[in-house]
Amino acid sequence: MRILIAESDLFVASPLIKMLRNVSYTVDHAASGGDAINMLKYYDYDLLIAELTLEDMDGHDVIQRIRKAQSTTPIMVISHLTQPQFKVTAFAAGADDYVVKPYDNDEVLARVRALMRRAHGVSASRLHVGPIELDLNNRMVSINGEFLHLTSKEYAILELLIIRKGAVLTKDTFLNHLYGGIDEPEMKIIDVFICKLRRKLQRFGADHMITTVWGRGYILHDDQKLHVQNDDTSPFSNDLQEAV
Repeated sequence: MRILIAESDLFVASPLIKMLRNVSYTVDHAASGGDAINMLKYYDYDLLIAELTLEDMDGHDVIQRIRKAQSTTPIMVISHLTQPQFKVTAFAAGADDYVVKPYDNDEVLARVRALMRRAHGVSASRLHVGPIELDLNNRMVSINGEFLHLTSKEYAILELLIIRKGAVLTKDTFLNHLYGGIDEPEMKIIDVFICKLRRKLQRFGADHMITTVWGRGYILHDDQKLHVQNDDTSPFSNDLQEAV
């Protein structure tokens, strides 16, 4: 998942960038409102996190311009402005969430994950497709209750396939999801990632779930409907979580 942070002061933005990268999000920084608007035009982001006091324009104006451009990218405001009128104006402009500085890291991560789930039409933190369970919060995968170790790129590919189950995803879609149009490798790298992912799924007899659509891309499917669960039970033990 790719996140754009709009904050004029890189020193101020650095702790947030580091925190998000530590949990395997790809994070880009925009030093101005204009940069943020332009980057959203050319790259697909799963979330924009914006400060309201940007050096070139008011953050509310940035949000309004993004929404007028028909962008549906979720927008979270993180600002030192605590007065209710700033929050009301931000929501009216098109923001989806508002967090006041100083913030708690765990709370921000929880809000980030919730916004991304809703943006992809998913309301719960764990998804099931056939025997595969995807834990969005912990970025972990199990098959029939057994932990499946994946690299960050393999997880990102499987996550996208599951969230968009039943849709044919092109290699361009995967490249943009993994690299966001920045320093992208050759397109054939997607075939390599898919091949490695299939080999790992093969151990559980689930490699057939990823199908190649020749000339178009890849699709994830099975005979069961995608379903979600909100309960606190999970097949992942503490030992497995520490191993990731």
